Amino acid sequence: MSPLPPLPRSRRPRLPRRAVLALLAAVLLVPATATPATATPATAPTKPKSPVATGYLGAVASVDADASAIGLAVLRQGGNAVDAAVATAAALGVTDPFSAGIGGGGFLVFHEAATGRVHTLDGRETAPASADANLFVEDGAPIPFAEAVTSGLSVGVPGTSATWRDALRRWGTRSLPALLRPAEHLARRGFAVDSTFHEQVARNADRFRDFPATRELFLPGGAPPAVGSRFRNPDLADTYATLATTGTAALYHGELAADIAHTVRRPPVDPNATRTVRPGGMTEADLAGYRTVEREPTHTRYRGLDVYGMPAPSSGGITVGEALNILETVDLGRLDRTDYLHYFLESTRLAFADRNRWIGDPAFVDVPARELLNQEFADTRACLIDPARALESPVPPADPRDPKPCAQAATAAPTPYEGEHTTHLTTADRWGNVVAYTLTIEQEGGSGMVVPGRGFLLNNELTDFSFTPVTPGVPDPNLPAAGKRPRSSMAPTIVLRHGRPLLALGSPGGASIITTVTQVLTGRLDRDLPLADAIAAPRASQRNSARTQVEEAFLAQPETARLVARGHRFAERPSEIGAVTGVERLPDGRWLAATEPERRGGGSARVVLPVRLPWDR
Repeated sequence: MSPLPPLPRSRRPRLPRRAVLALLAAVLLVPATATPATATPATAPTKPKSPVATGYLGAVASVDADASAIGLAVLRQGGNAVDAAVATAAALGVTDPFSAGIGGGGFLVFHEAATGRVHTLDGRETAPASADANLFVEDGAPIPFAEAVTSGLSVGVPGTSATWRDALRRWGTRSLPALLRPAEHLARRGFAVDSTFHEQVARNADRFRDFPATRELFLPGGAPPAVGSRFRNPDLADTYATLATTGTAALYHGELAADIAHTVRRPPVDPNATRTVRPGGMTEADLAGYRTVEREPTHTRYRGLDVYGMPAPSSGGITVGEALNILETVDLGRLDRTDYLHYFLESTRLAFADRNRWIGDPAFVDVPARELLNQEFADTRACLIDPARALESPVPPADPRDPKPCAQAATAAPTPYEGEHTTHLTTADRWGNVVAYTLTIEQEGGSGMVVPGRGFLLNNELTDFSFTPVTPGVPDPNLPAAGKRPRSSMAPTIVLRHGRPLLALGSPGGASIITTVTQVLTGRLDRDLPLADAIAAPRASQRNSARTQVEEAFLAQPETARLVARGHRFAERPSEIGAVTGVERLPDGRWLAATEPERRGGGSARVVLPVRLPWDR
């Protein structure tokens, strides 16, 4: 990768001391949200978004301007990257409730500057003790997917608030109450509804109407909140206040735990609704028994860099790592764009074949993680790639414990569907700590059920399990079981160069998270695209399927016709893929924060200080 050269001293911004002091006052002293709490305009002002920011002392990148502003305020007040990540995530529970919140779970990857170590925290949801391999089977057949989603059966024991608690205990410098307070105020005061929020409600209006608590919160007057109106969630504000007082104990042991279990076991559906809403089996004991898990990160060497990710039960770190290993022996930077895209698509096709066969919750299945990330194994997969012709999917997996050149199993393991509406945030601080954190409630709107009086949606994460074995007669590592964590594709990723942070990124998108992260990494590291351009580039997602999921802009490229001539087939209905946020440490010491310019309405990138202070040069 060609490093970005530092600005010569003569070209660095210089400001008079008086101007610098004024800038400091503006940057460091203005609160994260400037609208007075008493203001209640009919049309709320929209906080501006910027998809790229460059500066010093730390950075925050998320999908939402209010959330990024809250995380940035934590950095300005001396908090570290973990503190900022928790505050940002809590705010996203307010402004992006259809993708994340305390009713869900996620995975956090943290680079600790003081030790140089990379840590991970698994806050994935777990199945209740009542679950077994037939959780989603009735009368010998799998339940229709949509019916499984909107049900108590789909709700896993939430892990998000435990993740916040445990991340702060291990690596934070601020208390959970202090970090929840800005999100509590945001929920109580309200925020401006944008077109993305409005559209998400509109897409889910039919099922939201069937749950009185959900309908009351998200369909005031029977319709989605108007763009520009102010959306308030006082119940969630009260819930955050309760968590601040109890340190999350209420969610796992107190009245809130009882309310969650009751909602799952007796879904609060409107008596007049015609929808079939199956109850789940979650109990207060399931909530009391929840624990996060600190795991060793996945590690891959790529182009002389160290790529760290999330291990199983996430498939993200392993599958991204295998795809990069498959590409390791190909000089992607020297290829023309058609060849580059061909190799990228083939690498993820093969990596997904192995992912589907081997990865599940390591507490329940033997996951050959080390072998899947072995370069020798990747080379036996790379030899299957024909530079002139696409492979036919589904490609069978190979056995990483017995790698043989170009060897494959007799039977393929196709990729099942995963919900795509997750969120990702990335933070960095003045000391060089970095967090990549992906959190989710699974589908857009999760299970559709708001816990009455509590203001948050419950997840439908258990639909990430295989309902029945994906390939009859072949062991499936992702079948439900009591206490098991469903396989995920979340791929929060941190890249180090010489032991120091270079990049951190992640994305929502279900199984397409893996391909999105791989595409952005190769775009930045191999193709020398600036991070913002690598994020904005048209996307394709090949997940060992007959047709590759693509965006409309990808189909419009001249390279696509050349890929079709090589046997690639693309989805007939283009769709938006992912919503990346990331940070990069530039050679001159600045942080660059980057988000989507357009996907999901664009993201919000913020830095603590846009220019270096004269006395800090």
